[in-house]
Amino acid sequence: MTTAVNNQTNQDVYAALGLNAPNSNATKKKNTLDQADFLRLMTEQLQHQDPLKPMDNTQMVAQMAQMSTVQGITDLNKTVKGFQESMASDQVLRGAALVGHQVLVPSEKLVLEKEGSVEGTVAAPSAGIITVDVTDATGAKVTSLSVEAKAAGETAFKWDGKDANGKRMEPGKYSIVANHVDTAGKSTKLSTYVQAPVESVTVGSDGLYLNLKGLGTAPIDYVLRVS
Repeated sequence: MTTAVNNQTNQDVYAALGLNAPNSNATKKKNTLDQADFLRLMTEQLQHQDPLKPMDNTQMVAQMAQMSTVQGITDLNKTVKGFQESMASDQVLRGAALVGHQVLVPSEKLVLEKEGSVEGTVAAPSAGIITVDVTDATGAKVTSLSVEAKAAGETAFKWDGKDANGKRMEPGKYSIVANHVDTAGKSTKLSTYVQAPVESVTVGSDGLYLNLKGLGTAPIDYVLRVS
């Protein structure tokens, strides 16, 4: 956007000074006008003006004002760029503080380590029974977890890493599907949220991303809780 504004301004300035704009296809060291260029062009115009028809004060003031406008745009662009760089640095610092912590994010996957359990939550719409089915990479059902939601709101679940027969499963990524059955017997599929450790952070063009162990990346805005 900035380049387009400057290019258009350059064309206007050359036209206002009665000069032909440089060929856009010619090799140039720069493609924008600065204050030195304005002063040089104005000096040349004064030197080559018709003595019988000298430039009037109004025209000179208008050209000086145009120069100030272009310089103001350039300064504004520098200020905005500096602000963006500062914001990016602040995001990195905020994200770096999360490295090594557990975060709760939306996910239909969970990662089982060699030891320990995996925790997650669902948002129950009302009191009822919540069932969380765990399946492996082939789609085979590993086990089914059942928790009671006493009221609407967040309800936690925990998988100990074992199948329905009590056998410890291999470390890796598993899929989960949660369903809620209310007191009237109505079944509703629920979104699932799991805890995952933050390994590192990445600053993208559209914000900060957390690199979660085994789950890939997630925007920082997706984080519901940090522990």
